Amino acid sequence: MDAPPDHSPIPLDPSRAGTTPVDPSPKGARWRDVRQLAALAIALAADAVQIGLLPLFMEGVVAPWNDALEIGVGAALIVLLGWHVAFLPAFLGELVPFFNLFPSWTAAVVFVVANKR
Repeated sequence: MDAPPDHSPIPLDPSRAGTTPVDPSPKGARWRDVRQLAALAIALAADAVQIGLLPLFMEGVVAPWNDALEIGVGAALIVLLGWHVAFLPAFLGELVPFFNLFPSWTAAVVFVVANKR
């Protein structure tokens, strides 16, 4: 008796005897790289710290720590993802008071990873 046809939406990988599903879309490859996930985690953490501790990161005593945070996050993202022009406006925007409430590091990382081929 013949086996019923496979109606799965994802084709099976013939090199693995049909046991492992393979996602042929380029979207399936995004966010699987450890470097991309680490960059996203760093960006989310930096934006969360700035939003959560807003009174401390306004112009005042802790402003140098804010600048150090921005430089460190920018350097870490460049090391993990490589240089991309999207990091420049994110860095400059984070240095402007109240504009740093927008999660620009997270937006920059999502933009860079989404546009990588």
